[in-house]
Amino acid sequence: MKRRLFLFAYFITLIIFGTILLILPISWAGNGRLKLIDAAFTAASAVCVTGLITVQTADYSIWGKIVILFLIQFGGLGIISFTTIYLAVPARRISLKRRNEVQEYYLSSVETDPKKIIRQIVLFTVIIELTGTLLLLKPFSLNIKSGLFFVSLFHSISAFCNAGFSLFKNSLEDYAGAVQVNITIMLLVVFGGLGFVVLQDIKRKMSGEKRRITLHTKIVFLMTVSLIIAGAVFYYIFEYNTAFKGFNQGGKIMAALFQSVTTRTAGFNSVTEASLTAPSKLITLLFMFIGGSPGSIAGGIKVTTFFIVLIVTLHGTDSRGEVRVFDQKISAGNLSGAQTFAIKAVSILFLSIFMLTITELLNSGGNTGISAGKNLFTIVFESFSAFGTVGLSLGLTPHLSLPGKIVIMLTMFAGRVGLISMAMPRRQKYSEYLVDYPRGEVLIG
Repeated sequence: MKRRLFLFAYFITLIIFGTILLILPISWAGNGRLKLIDAAFTAASAVCVTGLITVQTADYSIWGKIVILFLIQFGGLGIISFTTIYLAVPARRISLKRRNEVQEYYLSSVETDPKKIIRQIVLFTVIIELTGTLLLLKPFSLNIKSGLFFVSLFHSISAFCNAGFSLFKNSLEDYAGAVQVNITIMLLVVFGGLGFVVLQDIKRKMSGEKRRITLHTKIVFLMTVSLIIAGAVFYYIFEYNTAFKGFNQGGKIMAALFQSVTTRTAGFNSVTEASLTAPSKLITLLFMFIGGSPGSIAGGIKVTTFFIVLIVTLHGTDSRGEVRVFDQKISAGNLSGAQTFAIKAVSILFLSIFMLTITELLNSGGNTGISAGKNLFTIVFESFSAFGTVGLSLGLTPHLSLPGKIVIMLTMFAGRVGLISMAMPRRQKYSEYLVDYPRGEVLIG
């Protein structure tokens, strides 16, 4: 319980602190005065590394952009290292009991010293983000003459943290044909979405410290590669003569790959989301719901959860309630946990959509506000994007009512912090009863 309270306090404090800094006149360079709700929305979106915006990020001053950048960085680092920070801070010596809690969260085969984990996470993050910055300098220099390094750094951090914030008003649409920009952003997003556990596991395998990689890493790689390829093929087919119509053959392939990568968690777009066909928008909903890998900066229910739910649905379990994958068994406890986790996620998502239909459509008297794009599908899309902390939008978010913005903020927080809290290991006590309730049977289907 204390860990969860500390987790919530960490993110809430960041959001409040960010709101205070963004509401200052020095942070805003746009027309008029920035509203408190918009400052709070931006702070929540940055800390939850989502990317949904009610005002353009480009309209903030350089100070405001720096604040947003730090909120993204601290929000992203907090996501992947919160548990170890909490366990390492209270005492200099980590008890065996606490060390086991870290090991339970990060898998038994990876580093279990909290301080070492934190150092490795920070070092890896800095190296990747600086590398991304250097790779973005040249292509960005063709159009940007002032503040080139900051713009490159901002997009590198935003991509690695899977935040989707951009200093360009149309995200990366102007760079749809820039190969180096697309590849760099995609690699940053994928690395950020794989997670520290997977990356450390691969590092140990490549350095010869261990003979085989974990089942977790195998599943993450299988699902990540499969989803990227399947998504790219899907978008290529359905957007060939629509959203990708103006691109050459290479540009269409690049746009399809970029769309497949960004939809699961990143939130950048090289084409306008509203221009996609209905089938593409539906597959985008699924990808946003799935998200990335556990222990990463990515959102969603995670690829491992989706894999377990999918394999149980298609193949069922054995007599002991287990499933065999790659010559290893996934326990009944893991299977039950994944299914429960997915059901809770669907419940949160449904509640968000339901609340938005009340705040945005109920008082419209049947007029769904075509100019603002307010209809059931755009509400569903925006809710999925907020819950998966993706940041893709059909243009509805800036036109939300005050209650609607609050609902989306809560959805982002639930999708980011709430899901992490639900995934944290719980210590449960089991008692043996001499007298118990009789076993009952329930028909299914």
